[in-house]
Amino acid sequence: MRGAEWALAAVLGFALVAVVDAGSNCSAADATKNCIDGMMVPIWRPFLDLELSDRLLRGIIYFFVIAYCFLGVSIVADRFMSSIEVITSMERTIMVKRPGLDPMQVHVRIWNDTVSNLTLMALGSSAPEILLSIIEVCAKGFEAGDLGPNTIVGSAAFNLFMITAICVSVIPKGEVRRQKHLDVFFVTATWSIFAYIWLYVILAVISPGEIEIWEGLVTFACFPLTVFTAWIADIKIIQHRFLPRKYRRGSHAMVATEGEEMKMLEDQDPAVRAFEEHRQEFIELMREIRKRNPHITPLDLQKQAEYEMISRGPKSRAFYRVQATRRLVGGGDLVKKRLEKEHNKALDSAQEKHLRDNTCKIYFDPAHYTVLENVGTFDVVVGKDGGPEGLTVMVDYFTEDGSANAGSDYIPVKGTLTFYPEDKHQRITIEIVDDDVFEEDEHFYLHLKNLRVRTKEGLILDPSSIGGLPVAQLEMPATATIMILDDDHAGVFSFEHDHFQVVESCGHLQLRVQRHSGCRGKVVLPFRTIDGSARGDKDFESKEGEVVFEDNQTEAFIELGIVDSEQYERTDNFYIELGAPIWAKKMSDLSKVQERFQRRMQKKRAASNGTTGTDPTADDDDISDCADEAIAMGLTDDQLQIAELGKPRLGDHLRCQITIKESKEFQGIIDRMIKNANTKLMLGTSSWREQFIEALSVEAGDDDDGDEECGDEADEISEKQPPSCFDYFMHFLTVPWKLVFATIPPTDYWGGWACFVVAIAMIGVLTALIGDLASQFGCWVGLKDAVTAISFVALGTSVPDTFASKVSAVQDKYADNSIGNVTGSNGVNVFLGIGIAWSMAAIYHALNGSRFLVDPGNLGFSVALFCVEALFCIAVIVLRRNKYVGGELGGPVVFRIFTSGLFTFLWLFYLLMSALEAYCVITGF
Repeated sequence: MRGAEWALAAVLGFALVAVVDAGSNCSAADATKNCIDGMMVPIWRPFLDLELSDRLLRGIIYFFVIAYCFLGVSIVADRFMSSIEVITSMERTIMVKRPGLDPMQVHVRIWNDTVSNLTLMALGSSAPEILLSIIEVCAKGFEAGDLGPNTIVGSAAFNLFMITAICVSVIPKGEVRRQKHLDVFFVTATWSIFAYIWLYVILAVISPGEIEIWEGLVTFACFPLTVFTAWIADIKIIQHRFLPRKYRRGSHAMVATEGEEMKMLEDQDPAVRAFEEHRQEFIELMREIRKRNPHITPLDLQKQAEYEMISRGPKSRAFYRVQATRRLVGGGDLVKKRLEKEHNKALDSAQEKHLRDNTCKIYFDPAHYTVLENVGTFDVVVGKDGGPEGLTVMVDYFTEDGSANAGSDYIPVKGTLTFYPEDKHQRITIEIVDDDVFEEDEHFYLHLKNLRVRTKEGLILDPSSIGGLPVAQLEMPATATIMILDDDHAGVFSFEHDHFQVVESCGHLQLRVQRHSGCRGKVVLPFRTIDGSARGDKDFESKEGEVVFEDNQTEAFIELGIVDSEQYERTDNFYIELGAPIWAKKMSDLSKVQERFQRRMQKKRAASNGTTGTDPTADDDDISDCADEAIAMGLTDDQLQIAELGKPRLGDHLRCQITIKESKEFQGIIDRMIKNANTKLMLGTSSWREQFIEALSVEAGDDDDGDEECGDEADEISEKQPPSCFDYFMHFLTVPWKLVFATIPPTDYWGGWACFVVAIAMIGVLTALIGDLASQFGCWVGLKDAVTAISFVALGTSVPDTFASKVSAVQDKYADNSIGNVTGSNGVNVFLGIGIAWSMAAIYHALNGSRFLVDPGNLGFSVALFCVEALFCIAVIVLRRNKYVGGELGGPVVFRIFTSGLFTFLWLFYLLMSALEAYCVITGF
């Protein structure tokens, strides 16, 4: 396929020359019309009264020079599309709130995909056609030309008919591709047809032969309207605003949703929804890999997943355009080069890690201590890890108040620790002050600072001053927290948090129950599990039991089994609830009296509220008995209140939600694949040095159409394929262009905008050169500009798009990138290429008191013919979605052959009829 388009162009050229020879007398008048000096290239003199052999030789030379210039346009467009990809891949971080879960940070693109496809992407793929139309008008003194407008129409015809025909036929046997965003396709297709109908109307209906200012401005104004309506269709704002919430748009009809979950999805930010869709696609790919290779090793799985996810993951049209160009000119496979680059980075990171491992690290081990108020003294451990041999390290330490106060709650300390070469740990002794006052739990801090090293010569130095990486450093945690538990209370019991998340592959859950604000006495704490979306004994071990806290015990654990269902994505939950604590071992008779007194009071309150049938005064005697007993023991009301305060009770987190998630390892791989699949990372460059190295390098450019199994492709990534002879030939042929365009600023500068501006300027220069050469080519072979434009020039500008659409048709799951963007680009070409050029010319003529005249002749006929064929083509594309074919691309062999043959015939018929009309063989309208 690489040379098919150019071969087709050569055959087409001879056919058109034959048409010229068989044409009418109007061709002779035009034989010398194009034999003038161009804006950049002067005519090759002499140009009059030349022999046929001389004209033919000059025509062949010009043909190959134009083809070489088109190669240059493809290469500079590579840089241009890379800058667009970097710009449109900019991301923002948003927080997604999830019921019952912690908020999640998600990185989503700033640019909407549809908006970027119709603006920067369309400009990038159609820049030569658009700039040719604008430059031609400026070069001719703001007079109309044939080359620019006819190139736009001819390119639209090739894109719609031939690219679609190729995409229909290259889909692997038995597969189909459907449009994912059908609403957007209908909108862009409608605007595309309208663009060319409008072009014919302003040429031949409203003001025949003249373009007025308002006509040019309305043409240009249709561009933002196209983008806006396509964006509305993409985000489905009409469905969300005017349809009931209980309904949503399905792939075939309006279907009812399932509860509030679907409502949340509808309300979700479109960017978040796109992120989740991409994530689901990655997960499906991982399923396929494991299903295909159940015994694959984790390392091989990671490599294969990395290649498949990047190769088959969602990519933009810009990526496919750049990939097609680089393969054509011997630039190699983007994905394989990206993976090789990532592996080299990983190797460098491993080397840096090795250097860091030789750094001595000083840290608290552990960094959190919980002690009773009556502990007296205890040791805080400071650890040392790594570092060169024979190194002596010194570090200062000091305490700092938190809620605990130095002197009254603990004895402050300050000093210096010395780690000799053989030391791995040092200890700092802390003393806690005990009192008999009931109070809340308190804490204070112990800090490390001012790290120094002592050399063998006895010099004390800053560790960072000994060249290169520091030989010693304070590692996190460099602060220890000491929690003092009051021991004058039975305790408050609760979970650490009200929500925990576990991985299904963990096998069991160990949930800590804390006891704070005291730890006197033996306490029994009941607990039970409660089903949520996870079911007991199916997803987890259902259990009901008790946790026993002995005297002075501050924590205990509840253990449950978790069932591993080997799901790739999972969010099930259940609950563990604590019951009222039971004081099993009373500390004194005071507690007995207090408990009896409280039971009587609770019973009396229940009776007063009418919750039982008991007489509210029935227990007055019991309460009096408790009071008498307390008086007999010499206890006052204040002492009874203190006894009440000392009872064990439940804290804030008495119920904990447990969420069972998929494997974190798997999730980490998916997240990394999503990051690596960002085509900004594949297409972007960070320095001129990198660009020149790439320009001088030749890589294997094998055409990876996906016919082979992905597993085989993944096996090949470890073995670098040698470039073929064709790769070497194309590399040496295009290396001058590569070196010239390596001077364009890297995409990392100014967020890609520096590359964008310089690249489009270079495309403009090359486009002006091609315009002059194409016009003079017509002079030598006797072709009109209109015929040259719809054939050779349109074909040359569409070659990279053809390769890009072919690869995306095979590799993508949907047909949007391959044919869905064709209609949008065709409309944008008219709105920008014609709208800007003709608006400028009309305004110029109005200021000079003249009219901007455009001969509707051949252009009007060509536009009208294209409109009729385009309507028929789009109707066929939509009809292919029926159950007998299954989608726009691929399908049964009979249907794909018929469709491809039909679309090819439409293109050839369009070319033939337009050429015959241009040479007056047939009469237009």
